[in-house]
Amino acid sequence: MSANVHIMGIVNLTEDSFYAGSRTAAADVLARARQMWADGATVVDLGACSTRPGASQPSLEEEWARLEPALREMAGNCLPGNSVRSAHSGPSHCLSRPLCERTSNGSLPASWDFRFSPYCPPGDIGPHGAMCGGAHVPGRQLPAISIDTYRSEIVRRAYEVMGPFMVNDISAGQLDPEMLPTVGRLGLPYVAMHMRGTPETMQQFTQYEDLMEDIKAYFRNFALKAADAGIADWLPDPGFGFSKTLEQNWELLRRLDELQELDRPVLVGVSRKSMIYKVLGISPEEAMPATQVVQYAALERGARWLRVHDVPEAARTVRLWEWAEAL
Repeated sequence: MSANVHIMGIVNLTEDSFYAGSRTAAADVLARARQMWADGATVVDLGACSTRPGASQPSLEEEWARLEPALREMAGNCLPGNSVRSAHSGPSHCLSRPLCERTSNGSLPASWDFRFSPYCPPGDIGPHGAMCGGAHVPGRQLPAISIDTYRSEIVRRAYEVMGPFMVNDISAGQLDPEMLPTVGRLGLPYVAMHMRGTPETMQQFTQYEDLMEDIKAYFRNFALKAADAGIADWLPDPGFGFSKTLEQNWELLRRLDELQELDRPVLVGVSRKSMIYKVLGISPEEAMPATQVVQYAALERGARWLRVHDVPEAARTVRLWEWAEAL
């Protein structure tokens, strides 16, 4: 039985992302995305604005200049096996795609829960080789692309180019008051991350009376704002490395299972981060094996989405965890 774990592959269109291996030229994005999907990614996350601690932020037009060519390249290419089932009438709605290979007659179930369960009817084979157990809402699919931005104008422009996608917002709408209304109006799925301040200032705001209680309160408050904005489909990301000390990141991992109280699938992004390589005295480039250890620990504590630089390795981690859970 599938545990409904998803992998989000990271593709950075910036020149200053902390892990050089994620940096990708716009002309190479489509090929890289296709490889990530083939390797087991559910969603490929495009970022044109570095949000590492202390990073200065580009203007909106600079961010769009990096992102637009990649989006137009992808919008002009329907991926093999993709399905044109989205209600969006634009040229690229083929990018909303089923995530499973059919094993029977290919028919869709009568109803399904779109709370980020995989697009995968019972009995089909999921993206990591596991059997599917989910069901879905007719006419809706999980987009194959997400865009990592905190700007509503980027969301609006991107939708004009390529239709539905997932929005991955490090600020949960705090850095742009128009973000949540825009996402709600367009009917897009959304990732809300826990962060204080901005990327430039966030490490100044690491004082918590109780780290996990603060994070849970943050998301309970966000749930109210999301409902007001008409956002039904959203994921909490507790924000490893954002407004947290090294020790707090490990406390967050240790207590991650407490976020099950939110009744939402939790997204975790620990790939090659400083919480790993600083402890070990290595570089991000050397941190892949240790990343897999931390990802496995996150899965054990309830994470159901992994945001990763290395999709094949993450997929193998998920398969091992699923196998062990099935014993």
